[in-house]
Amino acid sequence: MASFVSLNCSFPLQPPPSASSSSSSLSSPQSQPRKLIDILSSTCHQTTTTATRTTPASTPPPHNNYGGCSNLIKPIVVNGEPPTFVSAPGRRIVAVGDLHGDLDKTRSALEIAGVLSSDGQDLWIGGETVLVQLGDILDRGEDEIAILSLLRSLDIQAKADGGAVFQVNGNHETMNVDGDFRYVDSGAFDECTDFLEHLEECEYNWEEAFASWVDVSERQRDERKRSQSYWGPWNLVKRQKGVIARSALLRPGGPLASELARHAVILKIDDWVFCHGGLLPHHVSYGIERINKEVSHWMRGLGNTDSYLETPFIATRGYDSVVWNRLYSRDISDLYDYQISQIESILEETLQAVGGRRMVVGHTPQPMGANCKFNCSIWRIDVGMSSGVLDSRPEDLCCTFILASITVCKAQISPLPSDILSSRDQNESIRFSRKWQEGFSQINKASTK
Repeated sequence: MASFVSLNCSFPLQPPPSASSSSSSLSSPQSQPRKLIDILSSTCHQTTTTATRTTPASTPPPHNNYGGCSNLIKPIVVNGEPPTFVSAPGRRIVAVGDLHGDLDKTRSALEIAGVLSSDGQDLWIGGETVLVQLGDILDRGEDEIAILSLLRSLDIQAKADGGAVFQVNGNHETMNVDGDFRYVDSGAFDECTDFLEHLEECEYNWEEAFASWVDVSERQRDERKRSQSYWGPWNLVKRQKGVIARSALLRPGGPLASELARHAVILKIDDWVFCHGGLLPHHVSYGIERINKEVSHWMRGLGNTDSYLETPFIATRGYDSVVWNRLYSRDISDLYDYQISQIESILEETLQAVGGRRMVVGHTPQPMGANCKFNCSIWRIDVGMSSGVLDSRPEDLCCTFILASITVCKAQISPLPSDILSSRDQNESIRFSRKWQEGFSQINKASTK
């Protein structure tokens, strides 16, 4: 289920040209959307990169050009690593709120938006559309890695058609990389265990395993549920394996944390700003590209190097951090007029400082549906939509959409302390942990070749 509101793009960001810019292009003839494995095996999609790049202090030079099949529309230009500034002139933009591990609702929302095929083949049909997912894919649902795999597949397919898929990380992504598993669904722990077994079957080829996971995850999930009577809902060894698997995948420098590190926490597309919680003036003063780089380095396990913080506090912690801020998405009905004016003033100052006209945020469920405030300079698109929460019907307002969030509320599972386990169970958990540590070392060796 999803909710739609109009999103019109204007005044596209045009980064200054640079003779020494680094740019890469990905182009192909117009064709039917293809699945990820098909595109990976194709020889007609190549990436070229120049040797040097200069970076102005204000707006970085072009980093990537997303090729397309139309000669009448300019290519998408991406600046920053992870992506921070994007020029996407003339594109339809679709923003998707919190997904929280619900693969079925994710597919339904994307199908309604017209970017995902409805035949079960997970094909991109959005053409030159730009899709933005606003974070909180993790927690409260059991298909987290499958959703990440699906979005990666759609991104590759979209680039071939002149479109793109972007993600920004939310507070639940940063919490998990920080080892906070308070909101993890029990099925998500199981998915981590199953995914590691799938990774082993793929001989620790991360790209192959990650690409194919969305296709095999549902079968794995069904098999797991059929064996519930054998395991029992609270089998301690099984649960401990899930905690170990999740920790190995999502610790800073872990394979899944490094996958999340490819995405920003703040993304500016033309004059639209996308972030999970909300951008504030002091974030802009600190530097949004700097924030993105620090979070990315931290997730990759590169903290305390090159002057980057071990944990980027300004982005990931505190009530006014980028992923936790609720100033713009909170209910203002209980505030005085002067307090509302103060919020609007802060929003105006932020947008002026970053060179944007509107901001899109998730994070805080909106019981009345996706909505905008302050002359529609802020859009709030997390409405907590799922069969387990509101189960709301779609609201079709225009041909260009912002999709609202999908949130699944289930029991919270915390990591199990070792003193609960018997000595035999502890030995089994230790063997399990060592096994995957050896497997990850093979991934690291392969990535350095």
